[in-house]
Amino acid sequence: MRATHHQSRTDHERPEDTAAGQHHWHNPRGAVLLHPCSGHFARCGRLVRADRLSGLCAAACAGDFHRLDHLRHPTKTPSRCLLHPEIQWSKKMTEITVNGMTCTSCATHVKDALEKIPGVNAAVVSYPESRAQVMADTAVSHNQLLAAIAALGYQGSIRVGDFKDEPKIRDALEGAGLHIAIIGSGGAAMAAALKAVEQGATVTLIERGTIGGTCVNIGCVPSKIMIRAAHIAHLRRESPFDGGIAATVPAIDRSKLLAQQQARVDELRHAKYEGILDGNPAITVLHGEARFKDDQSLVVRLNEGGEREVTFDRCLVATGASPAVPPIPGLKESPYWTSTEALVSDTIPARLAVIGSSVVALELAQAFARLGSQVTILARSTLFFREDPAIGEAVTAAFRAEGIEVLEHTQASQVAHVNGEFVLTTGHGELRADKLLVATGRAPNTRSLALDAAGVTVNAQGAIVIDQGMRTSNPNIYAAGDCTDQPQFVYVAAAAGTRAAINMTGGDAALNLTAMPAVVFTDPQVATVGYSEAEAHHDGIETDSRTLTLDNVPRALANFDTRGFIKLVIEEGSGRLIGVQAVAPEAGELIQTAVLAIRNRMTVQELADQLFPYLTMVEGLKLAAQTFNKDVKQLSCCAG
Repeated sequence: MRATHHQSRTDHERPEDTAAGQHHWHNPRGAVLLHPCSGHFARCGRLVRADRLSGLCAAACAGDFHRLDHLRHPTKTPSRCLLHPEIQWSKKMTEITVNGMTCTSCATHVKDALEKIPGVNAAVVSYPESRAQVMADTAVSHNQLLAAIAALGYQGSIRVGDFKDEPKIRDALEGAGLHIAIIGSGGAAMAAALKAVEQGATVTLIERGTIGGTCVNIGCVPSKIMIRAAHIAHLRRESPFDGGIAATVPAIDRSKLLAQQQARVDELRHAKYEGILDGNPAITVLHGEARFKDDQSLVVRLNEGGEREVTFDRCLVATGASPAVPPIPGLKESPYWTSTEALVSDTIPARLAVIGSSVVALELAQAFARLGSQVTILARSTLFFREDPAIGEAVTAAFRAEGIEVLEHTQASQVAHVNGEFVLTTGHGELRADKLLVATGRAPNTRSLALDAAGVTVNAQGAIVIDQGMRTSNPNIYAAGDCTDQPQFVYVAAAAGTRAAINMTGGDAALNLTAMPAVVFTDPQVATVGYSEAEAHHDGIETDSRTLTLDNVPRALANFDTRGFIKLVIEEGSGRLIGVQAVAPEAGELIQTAVLAIRNRMTVQELADQLFPYLTMVEGLKLAAQTFNKDVKQLSCCAG
């Protein structure tokens, strides 16, 4: 059976099709006319899809359409459909128990192999459940399915099921009929929207502010541009080669730097967000603030005025997070900065106080110091107190060497702003500054969503509670990114959004953060992946470790900059690499090699045996691996 769309009356749409005596089935979205003799369409594979159906009408002899229990409604199809009898039901759903899968990659390989069989329409494979569900033509034999699985080294056994009772395989087949609402337009939202469309769904994306979310507009991109500009200013003022290259005091024109920064932000927002959305006919963008009306619909307060209701089959919440402000007396009444205001300031303050030791606090503190500010950091504990202690010690030493004052175990108990000056009261006396940056973390943007109306659970901090598949407590509502308790990195958000879209359209994907890299863009940079020693011991893993200082790394020696170290953590007994911590200039450029080593369960000896290019910072990983059984100080250059 096929649905033929008509924008206006045609010869197929006869008066008798709408005559009295039709069977009416109310549906609050539009009208579908069932042509006479359309048959038992409820048993056909691809069901009815129409825009804004307000009623479902069947002409005489339309068949037992009452058996239809699943309508799909994309938002961008013609509003009228005629159903014609063309094909009879010729599909079967087969469920297979698959033994031998050990990870989600195994499931992906099985899915790909099954879907390559001629006549197979779709396959959904779950590694945790050890099963595959296959929708195929009746001509496809069980032996064909089992042979495809056996060719991969797995064992399968058949169980035939009922397609109607299997929502995952049904969603996979009917992805083109799903309507997915996405709240937000940042990394998680964009990744989800594009993957959902790729899966055949239509998307309504709702954004209350600027398209692109935090990262491109007021986060990662502008901050890294500012950090890079500050790095250049620092090198002109001071470098290891001042003996042969005369140092100078650079003239800082913040307004020009800001214009350059904003131009690149605007360029990337248009190229990677606005332009992509505008060019995709399957995505509708609404500018406004969304809240849940119930578990199947949203109310959007449009920025241009008025409200619009959006119903959905699935919904993804990807609203991100905002700067958290601590309850310090006097703070809210003062003109303090968050990172948002700091990044768009067209002046560099003479004195800057920073409350907090978050990643944002440390990155911006050093950037402002290098652009000319006298910076003081108030840290409640120590820098990087959740990481290996050596990391915080190394960065603190680097900051103090640059003239940045780091006050550890110090909190402000009172903030006042008098005569254009901030006065902070601490346990060690008063601190005065021209500007105050508050960077104590970020809080999820969930308070205005009316999540309780949809039965979505949040934790004590307001973060949406999800499982590994990004599912919330409501099976039709998913969440990804900084509005959850996932690590607040844009690449994690994007990966979560992609997997959420796969799962919303009938797939089975999980987000594995075992080998998640993290980079802090201070100088020297901090890069980590996997376990620290303390984390491994907390999880009951016995470890061994080695730390290689950068005065043993040829690249660092050639740079005349040996600040930092590379530390490897291995599982005792097996020798498998389980963690890497690095403090080094451009440490972020070496950490992905460590990610791949951990992901592929390499031993430290296997890492040491690899070829690494000489005079690169990543060569430090090989040298660190060699320290488990050699004294690298006694090795010649390039010793393998």
